[in-house]
Formats: sequence, C-alpha cells, structure tokens
Amino acid sequence: QVQLVQSGGGLVQAGGSLRLSCAASGRDFSRSAMGWFRQAPGKEREFVAAISWSAGREYYGDSVKGRFTISRENAKNTVYLQLNNLKPEDTAVYYCAARGSSYTPTSVSEGEYAYWGQGTQVTVSS
Repeated sequence: QVQLVQSGGGLVQAGGSLRLSCAASGRDFSRSAMGWFRQAPGKEREFVAAISWSAGREYYGDSVKGRFTISRENAKNTVYLQLNNLKPEDTAVYYCAARGSSYTPTSVSEGEYAYWGQGTQVTVSS
C-alpha cells in the first residue's frame, strides 16, 4: 500500500519558520516528481512548490517564492518543505503529492499527481 505520511506543521507567529516532511512508503518515488499544495478555508487548493525527481529543478507559486524551499532525499523517499518568513495568509492545510509515473516532469496541476499525503495544518498568527 502506497502512503505519503506528513509531519511537521503547527502554530507559529508571523515571521517564523516551519519545516514540513513527507515520507513515502510502499513504493520508490525517487524517480517521480513531487509537490506541495495547500488549501485555506473557503478557498480552492493551490500549488505551492514542486521538485523534479532528480532534484535538479524546483518550481514555486508566486505567493511563496523567496520564502519557501522544497527539497528531497531520495535515499529516504522523503520530500520537505521549508517555510520561512511565514505570513498569516500562509495559514492552510498543506498536502504533499507525488506523480504516479517515473521520469515525468513537475506539474503545478493537482490533477497530475496520483498520490497524496493526509494533510497537515499550518497556522500563522499575526
């Protein structure tokens, strides 16, 4: 059974930092692009960041560029999201995702991802 298990998140003051982790099991994702999305209350899920299978390319949503960093450790089948200089508008449930096929490019579209983590709450207080 394929699982993406997320950890990290929580409550932080504006300007603070958090690190989210997403550990995959049941399948080797070292050759799959992976990404992060988020969904705030009353809003649609939006793209946050994505990383190629080789970690050679990273992509970010405009609202998080320069503040968030995506990375991965293929040996651990894990992807990370470092959130710095957090703002109240970053408050959302964050989801990691993995593409189903190997060697496919990164994507900003949630429909391109086959596997999803359980979601983790990030709350930023002002």
